[in-house]
Amino acid sequence: MAENNIESVNRDKAKDSDADTDGNSNSTAVASAGAPEDEPADFDKAMIASGFGRFNLILLIMAIPATCANMFESSTMSYILPIAECDLHLTLTDKGILNACAYAGMIISAIPWGYLADTKGRRKVLVYGYLLTSICVFGSSLSQNFIMLVTFKFLGGLIVNGPAAVLFTYLTEMHGPKHRSHVLMVVGMITSASTLLLPLLAWATFPRDWDFVFFGSLNIHNWQIFLFICGLPSLISGLIMCFMPESPRFLMAQGRNAEALLVLQKIYQINTGKPKDTYPIKTLVMEVPSRDAQVDEVIYTIEEKPPVKAATKRPSRTLLESLRAGMQQMKPMFHKPLLRLSMHCYTMQFCIFLGMNTIRLWLPQLFASMANYEAAHANDDDSASMCTILEYSVNKTAETLTDYNNACSEPQTISMDMYINNIIVSACGFAGYFFAGAIIRMAGAKRLLTYGLFISGVLGLALYWSINSISTIIISSAFVTVAGIAVSSLLGAVVALFPTQLRSLVVATAMMCGRLGALSGNLLFPVLIQIGCVPPFVMVASVMLLAGVLSIFIPNPTKAAFS
Repeated sequence: MAENNIESVNRDKAKDSDADTDGNSNSTAVASAGAPEDEPADFDKAMIASGFGRFNLILLIMAIPATCANMFESSTMSYILPIAECDLHLTLTDKGILNACAYAGMIISAIPWGYLADTKGRRKVLVYGYLLTSICVFGSSLSQNFIMLVTFKFLGGLIVNGPAAVLFTYLTEMHGPKHRSHVLMVVGMITSASTLLLPLLAWATFPRDWDFVFFGSLNIHNWQIFLFICGLPSLISGLIMCFMPESPRFLMAQGRNAEALLVLQKIYQINTGKPKDTYPIKTLVMEVPSRDAQVDEVIYTIEEKPPVKAATKRPSRTLLESLRAGMQQMKPMFHKPLLRLSMHCYTMQFCIFLGMNTIRLWLPQLFASMANYEAAHANDDDSASMCTILEYSVNKTAETLTDYNNACSEPQTISMDMYINNIIVSACGFAGYFFAGAIIRMAGAKRLLTYGLFISGVLGLALYWSINSISTIIISSAFVTVAGIAVSSLLGAVVALFPTQLRSLVVATAMMCGRLGALSGNLLFPVLIQIGCVPPFVMVASVMLLAGVLSIFIPNPTKAAFS
């Protein structure tokens, strides 16, 4: 749930400044609000004039498969680990690498994708990003060994990080200030729902006896069909984006006002059903020196394209000049008080994601081991305590590697309890999202952040004393839900505590630190399991409690000095 919760925290802050959402100054909004219709309009006024209707509904429908694609890429491996163990000869370390490799790709590609989105356009990143992601997912579904699967999952994380981040920018830039916060809330609901959809897909796929051999050597199993199905949202999103226009906000920022106006006119026509020439805005504010599209530059509108003039060409900044401008904007981040505050937030994000995503991504494996253990000891009085389950899982994996023929002589079957348990945990996280906003408003972001982290730390340690499957479900559901709300509270505090022009940078860096934490946790967890039962839960509890202690020293967002 929390991997994509960044979109949910801004809905309560969207009213404080339109610049917080799209990253651009709204200084012209006031000046143009009461201007005559024939005067140049700024972006917000032009967007409001285009209306809200069918086109916006199309955008939200497009966001459903796109958001599912983003969520699936970082979570699918956790569901196939217990099913593909025999087919891929997986060790516990291999399982940790599979859970972590997508995060490694996301960390590496964060900055390049941001540069491409700001220079090449939102639409191009979304089209090529999702289509390439689908290729990587389909490639992973054909994997015949561990190396092949890791390679495709790493490439998938490397690629999906771009469209996943740009999607929210694109959606907010296609709406006026009145609807931006509501759109982000809807996308947040879709994100939470996608976490519930994943175990449902696993439930529908894994029990099927689907085993095929293509071309005499290409073995296909049910877990590969599951991965193939999870790649369909990426393909659908990329194909839909082929028919969508470029963001008029981006076009205006590039000085391509003629193209931006055509996009706005078409949106107006789709929303209102009126002719495009009745669109009330005739000219747009010149944010940068105007230019026409270059001869080799594709124009992304829906239908018409203005004539191309090769004569005028605005000189573009060199890479060195762009880097200097970016460093100048980031300069305040390296001085007091922002440096200390940002490092504080980055450390907390690292700790929270390390603890939360380690448990979240290993739960399917733990529930599968629990279901197998209970099935094998149905006539015994032994309780399925957490330590018993971990010991059973370690021994079972070791047996698979040392005595493969006997351990894997029969097809791998998982009890229905494994799927039901994962659905319960996901449903609790989904429900927690709906209450997160109200709870944050009632209790306050800082108080909820501190209490939530301390409670998460206690729950993480309490998993060690879990004595049966029911207690494990209750504790893990509470842990994932409370930790997810804590992430929302932290990102909400970041939005309030940092200046407008630095918020996007701080949130992006915080998310990168969070992914680094998730990567570290999933690599460490299998190593600690083999050492003993206590270490993995001590690791999870200690990082959550450390984040709780650090949260005490975070300034109260309601009394933020920066706005």
